[in-house]
Amino acid sequence: EDIKKGDLVLEKGTCIEPQHIAVMASVGCNEPLVSKQPKIGIISTGDELVEPFEYPAQSQIRNSNAYQLIAQVQRAGGTPNYMGIAEDSEEVTFSTISKALEENDIVLLTGGVSMGDFDFVPDIMAKAGVDIKFRSMAVQPGKPTLFGTFDQHKFIFGLPGNPVSSYTQFELLVRPLMLKLMGIRELPKPVKLPMGATYKRRKSVRKSFLPVMIREDGKVYPVEYHGSAHIHSYVFANGITSVDIGKETLEKGELVDVRPI
Repeated sequence: EDIKKGDLVLEKGTCIEPQHIAVMASVGCNEPLVSKQPKIGIISTGDELVEPFEYPAQSQIRNSNAYQLIAQVQRAGGTPNYMGIAEDSEEVTFSTISKALEENDIVLLTGGVSMGDFDFVPDIMAKAGVDIKFRSMAVQPGKPTLFGTFDQHKFIFGLPGNPVSSYTQFELLVRPLMLKLMGIRELPKPVKLPMGATYKRRKSVRKSFLPVMIREDGKVYPVEYHGSAHIHSYVFANGITSVDIGKETLEKGELVDVRPI
């Protein structure tokens, strides 16, 4: 009754929610033209990793990053393609990356991008034909994040092995790219909210991202956070805020940019 012939029902680039489906159903649009969900290949690297259903031996840890990224991809509207754990071998890593680039729109690889003894992944990516655009960023967590393109229309991210780093850089870099590939018209933007408590840090040479809780009073409160391995801190967070380079303190009452998660 509220829609007339010739009215614009939905704009191109709209992310379809239940209310949009109701509108389409009411006007008989049962086969709308939609964008393809990007297929996201996920690779973990490291001989120290075992799957969550396995019991880790001494010096081994369970592979949490891959399953975290699978869930993040699904939440962002993509199709995850988990390709397993690649052992610390140049031959295996090259084969796995090459296969992932063939099968997926975006490839996410965790671990193997920092300056460790076995972190040869950037060289393997270049050998596989990846045009590496950058190999590090002045951020914390996530400094050794790598990004490259392949065959002009495919993308690959090398994410750090620490779970908070991979989680944060997915939200900041990968998710916006996924939404762009799907043609989403309006990308999520940070909101300005006041700090409910003062936050201080010791070093300010990198831009820092930290987990926060947005409370009912509309203010932002830092949660207990011990660094890039402390993924449990995000259980108590519903947002991410940032501290710019050269800045050591966020004062109580100061307006900050917050990305709801």
